[in-house]
Amino acid sequence: MKKILFLLSFIFIILDNAQTELVFVYFKDKPNSAAFYSNQTSELTQKSLDRRTKFGIALTDEDAPIEAVYIQNIKNLGFTVTDYSKWLNGVAVEANAAQVADLRTKSYVRSVESFVVHNSTVNKTNASIPNKFEEFNKNTLTNFNYGNAAAQIDQVNLRPVHVAGFTGAGTTIAVIDTGFPTVNTGSVYSRIRNNGQIKGGYNFVQKNADIYNTNLNSHGSYCLGVIAAFVDNSFVGTAPDADFYLYASENAAVEIPQEQLYWIEAAEEADRKGVDIISTSLGYNIFDDSRYNLVYADLDGKTSFIARGAEIATKKGIFVLVANGNSATEPWHYLLTPADNNKVFSIGSVDLNGNSSSFSSFGPNAIGNIKPDASARGVNTYMGFNNSVTSANGTSFATPLAAGGVACLIQSTPGKNPALLSDLLRQSASLYPNSDPQKGYGILNFGSVLTKLLSSVEVQNSKNLKIFPNPVTDILHFQTKEKIINIELYDSLGRKIKNLEIAADINVSNLNSGVYYLKINTEKENYIEKFIKK
Repeated sequence: MKKILFLLSFIFIILDNAQTELVFVYFKDKPNSAAFYSNQTSELTQKSLDRRTKFGIALTDEDAPIEAVYIQNIKNLGFTVTDYSKWLNGVAVEANAAQVADLRTKSYVRSVESFVVHNSTVNKTNASIPNKFEEFNKNTLTNFNYGNAAAQIDQVNLRPVHVAGFTGAGTTIAVIDTGFPTVNTGSVYSRIRNNGQIKGGYNFVQKNADIYNTNLNSHGSYCLGVIAAFVDNSFVGTAPDADFYLYASENAAVEIPQEQLYWIEAAEEADRKGVDIISTSLGYNIFDDSRYNLVYADLDGKTSFIARGAEIATKKGIFVLVANGNSATEPWHYLLTPADNNKVFSIGSVDLNGNSSSFSSFGPNAIGNIKPDASARGVNTYMGFNNSVTSANGTSFATPLAAGGVACLIQSTPGKNPALLSDLLRQSASLYPNSDPQKGYGILNFGSVLTKLLSSVEVQNSKNLKIFPNPVTDILHFQTKEKIINIELYDSLGRKIKNLEIAADINVSNLNSGVYYLKINTEKENYIEKFIKK
């Protein structure tokens, strides 16, 4: 009997040592970081360095590349190394218990951390897999008109930002998602292709540049379509003049913990390129291998690898927007990670009437931080895809809708720190200072934020055209050497009021008090000037 028990124990020990799990091997240092500091553009573009300078962010060893010798040492031990992070300073490998113990003895290894959070398996039946993507309305719109598209823009009061001339130009957005089929061929993306606004991309799942393959899930193409698609007289995205990097980090066919690291690698590359914004409509808590599952207590913004990576991205001066999740009707009805990180700006979904979408995941995160941060339309959200305009549901689409608005605000005041801009967005949302577990601080109000941003600095008029006084009571004066072709007056919602007579002095005494915009076309330039009527 004792021999049998000993044999069973021995078999269990063998099985335990044979079973592998995904672990992250942290290296102890970056011995060649001095070379990076002396040649910073070897690792970061000038645009990335300029972002750090603009926001007073110091370079650290996180920014330096991983020590290549350490990576080779791991490979020499027989491990396959395909994924690593310079921010976390280490590599991911599949290892059994004996191998983990051996790794911890190496002089160049600081520690080894498993992607398995809980010692015991989290029962998958207690938390069904949430809908992390969207619920598509399959019918393409054949009689689409701009009025329908305008509703989602007007709900977040973005139109006055566009009328003021801020459409995302000069800002760069990284969309991190599944892939981008048809973006290289579809007519709705032709404007950003022809204007050179797609600056690059990479597939971190397959480790190649193939981001347009039609075998890839199209979720990323739809998300990009909310921000960037343009169909003449039919649809305009929320930031049609922004630049884009397109990164695939999610394999929609499986749910594996490696995808967290793919996302971090994509975020690191986005940082290298100097992006201003990351928009990602992905989230995690349940995996195909239940050993890696997370419970609600783990959604504290610090436990998951992806949440930690997302926070580092914000510390580099990147505005990170993340979908809160589509799990409200599931047994797991909470937000997903990395939306749980307090530094990222997570987005919930509302319908056309401003009511919380039935599927929009509940916050707060596990330590009580209000999540989502705010909300935008995620029910029948319109977007361009391939050669037409369509609609779909999900926080997946509320997020890029919001990301485009953020790009426009960054264009308006590029020196505004992302953390301060986040505060303004929360404080201008419809429920602030109150909050709701599905809406966060409420529906975003980009026009209100723009007014606060512009009022916080001295009103700047073009060197070649001045309007004064501003604010004005009765007569608004023009000063320019250019020949004026026409003048249009818009209200604070971006609605055209009328064409004005061309004159050096304009009587505005009959206008109600408020904010207005003048669109002035001259023989040389087009100007958008905001003025305040007392």
